[in-house]
Amino acid sequence: QVQLVESGGGLVQAGGSLRLSCAASGRTFSSYTVGWFRRAPIGKDREFVAAISWYGGSTVYADSVKGRFSISRINAKNTVYLQMNSLKPEDTAVYLCAVTRLWRPDPDPSKYDSWGQGTQVTVSS
Repeated sequence: QVQLVESGGGLVQAGGSLRLSCAASGRTFSSYTVGWFRRAPIGKDREFVAAISWYGGSTVYADSVKGRFSISRINAKNTVYLQMNSLKPEDTAVYLCAVTRLWRPDPDPSKYDSWGQGTQVTVSS
């Protein structure tokens, strides 16, 4: 099973940028499609943010982040990145990465098998 650890979260002003990292253990990481999700204040379900196929050639973004966020991966480093620019207060959430055996990125969180603990992103106005 793949173990995932997110990092890079923090407090940033509106309009600022952050880069999140999702580091994975396990030699088979390169065969997984990886997704980023976020969970806003307690009680809300996970919201899809972006996902990238195992080979990096296919990406999908939520409409709310298109043009502002960019997902990428370096399989040799077992790491997936989420570059977040032009951040807004409504982007405030815990950001989690997850993996799936699906070949194509999928926005449905139930399709993902393993999850990290998440990293907090707070955007002040």
